Amino acid sequence: MGENLELVERARQSAARIAIIDERYAFSYKRLLADSRAVAAALLGQDSDLGEARVAYLCWPGYQYVTTQWGIWRAGGIAVPLAVSHPEAELQYCVDHSEASVIVADPDLLPRLKGIVSSRRLRLITTDQIATASVRDQALPAISASRRAIIFYTSGTTGRPKGAVWTHRAIQAQLSTMTEAWGWSSADRILSVLPLHHVHGVINVLTTALWSAACCEFLRRFDPEATWRRLSSGDITVFMAVPTIYVKLIAAWEQAPPRRRRAMSDALRALRLMVSGSAALPVNTFERWREISGHTLLERYGMSEIGMALSNPLTGDRVPGAVGRPLAGVDVHLVDESGSTVPDGTPGEIEVRGPGVFLEYWNDPGATRAAFRDGWFRTGDVAVVEHGRYRILGRQSVDIIKTGGFKVSALEIEEVLRSNPEVAECAVVGLPDPEWGERVTAAIVPRHGAELTADLVRKWAAERLAPYKVPSRVHVIDALPRNALGKVMKAKLRASLPG
Repeated sequence: MGENLELVERARQSAARIAIIDERYAFSYKRLLADSRAVAAALLGQDSDLGEARVAYLCWPGYQYVTTQWGIWRAGGIAVPLAVSHPEAELQYCVDHSEASVIVADPDLLPRLKGIVSSRRLRLITTDQIATASVRDQALPAISASRRAIIFYTSGTTGRPKGAVWTHRAIQAQLSTMTEAWGWSSADRILSVLPLHHVHGVINVLTTALWSAACCEFLRRFDPEATWRRLSSGDITVFMAVPTIYVKLIAAWEQAPPRRRRAMSDALRALRLMVSGSAALPVNTFERWREISGHTLLERYGMSEIGMALSNPLTGDRVPGAVGRPLAGVDVHLVDESGSTVPDGTPGEIEVRGPGVFLEYWNDPGATRAAFRDGWFRTGDVAVVEHGRYRILGRQSVDIIKTGGFKVSALEIEEVLRSNPEVAECAVVGLPDPEWGERVTAAIVPRHGAELTADLVRKWAAERLAPYKVPSRVHVIDALPRNALGKVMKAKLRASLPG
């Protein structure tokens, strides 16, 4: 039977508690167990075990998303979550690359899938078909912890997304670590506003809540006003988001009348934990949120391949711009280009190992081999350890700019540029240059009404940065290209800028 999945066993022990609240109803763990079993039976049909067949699913954030994901796992399949925000071409890529044989979808999302299903002759099941079907009492397969459980497609900020495969054991290791590190309990209720095709929303928010017998409340999509209403309700205890969401929440707070602002700020003090991740948190956003909410955002570091590796403490000092120390059971070190460990204070690539690291890139043994060195996963991110805490300097390939013999962190320059009151957003990249190797180039989105020019930005930056860090080229643009999690797509930005 599939009852040996530890996540399922823990749910059985909390059957009477509320597991999920979405825009329609509240659902207990008992109901979740019954309905996910129905999904598993529908997927299995006459089979006894899906045997790690890939099942792609396109569901709105909410109860049916969860029953679908659990049903895939309980039937012995590999879950392939699809993004409701993606166009058909992106969905097709994930379906084709994962070699999914079945797709589960909410009925109103079918138009984006019909072409994919018909051209590939895939099996399609809608969530309402499962909900209204008569369920036969079918034995579920035994699922070992070593089985593949889910494929997360990487953000694709520097190239085509790769499918990071996680086992059930890796998921369980992550859940145990985060529960301990961030003090989860059955008394918690988290508000989910993140996309459910990445680690942040699926593991950190949803699955950690269910592992802890807590409650996960969904908004179908992020909306600043709706999010503020729920954060102000007194019901929510934990909130996790990306920096872009905090920026939008700050803007909504600033547009509210003074009396409403005070009420919003006072209500936030009922939350016990607020977390930011998936992208670098600008220091000015960190400070402004603390002024508004009284919360010092907990920053942490992770990625699709490793889950969470570094974190600021639940109790203790949280330093802006730093992502803390290694989590329990996670080994982290910094290495130079030859793979030798570097001393504190010296930048190096982050390498990670531990039970929560992913298994492989789907159907790409070459990329999998290249991603590991002596058992350590090579993140491609560069950091420095200062006073025992890790500070991320950026991606090795896109955020470390080699100009005139210097290695420059694009994130450091961005942090300085964002402190200009006339700058709303910015991104810094290196563009090829025959003389300098790369030229430091900034793309600036000005605040409404600001009259920024390239010369003004360069003059302002020159008073705050070393000469080789000052952008030699500045482009004032309307918006930065971002992916679903708010990360700036620097490869796309670089391609769009004139040389």
